[in-house]
Parts: sequence; structure tokens; C-alpha cells
Amino acid sequence: MTTLDALDEQIIRVLMADGRASYGAIGAKVSLSAPAVKRRVDRLRARGVVTGFTVRVEPAEIGWSTEAYVELFCNQRTTGAQIARRVQTYPEVVEAFMVTGDADALLHVFAGSMQHFERVLTEISAEPFVARTRSVLVLSPLLRRVQAPRTDVAADA
Repeated sequence: MTTLDALDEQIIRVLMADGRASYGAIGAKVSLSAPAVKRRVDRLRARGVVTGFTVRVEPAEIGWSTEAYVELFCNQRTTGAQIARRVQTYPEVVEAFMVTGDADALLHVFAGSMQHFERVLTEISAEPFVARTRSVLVLSPLLRRVQAPRTDVAADA
């Protein structure tokens, strides 16, 4: 586990809120010069803490207003790598997780309509490693957070 100091944590939080923020803008928020911020960001990237910069899109704004979580129940000899290889081919699957409990994996899916979701679910269900699925449709999101976890809390607390 990588240990971060308070300035690194602040820089990460600014980048998570706005991945396009300039080093100067970040520096103004964390009380560092732009070159000092750049050096820290470069170090964070070299250490693998920051792995890239991306754009977050509001799915509903691009017409993908149907949201669901799909539990995958897989055949016995299915690995996480096999699941990942196949589900990444579906642009509707925005996240995939190996999970505990009855299901083997959990997929977070966005679609443009119920018909679109049904088509994607049918295609995923037809994957050779899938024994069955169980879906939960999201009626409305209550809370979404995109932020760095606090590192000052004990991991086993």
C-alpha cells in the first residue's frame, strides 16, 4: 500500500473533481506552485497512484437513462479474467466486480431504454460461462461519490 501525505491527498481530490485542472489551478487550491504540483503529479503517476485522466459523462444526458445492476451466476470453472474479457466488449457495462455471496460477479449497466437493456441482458445471458442472471433496475440514484478514500482511517477499523 502506498502512503500519501496530506498534499498528495489534496491534489488527488482536486484531480478527481476535475481531471483537466491545470497545475496552477491545483496549486492555488493546495498552496503549492504549479511546478511543485507537476512534480507531485508526475511522482503519483510513476508510483501508480494516478493511473490516468478521464472524462465522466452523465449517462442520462447522452440518452442512457436506464440503469441496472446485474448479478452473474457463472459456470463452475469461470475465472474473473474470463468474465472481464467478455463484459468489456459491451459498452453498456460501465463497471464489473467479482463479489461475495451467491453471485459470482456484479455488473453495472446503462442503456438507452428498457428494450436496449433487455437486448444487452439477453446477450450477456447467452455468454457461454453464464448460468443465469438476476437484475435490479435503479429507479433513481440517491448518492454518487467520486472521491479519494480517506487514508487517515485504519484499514481494519
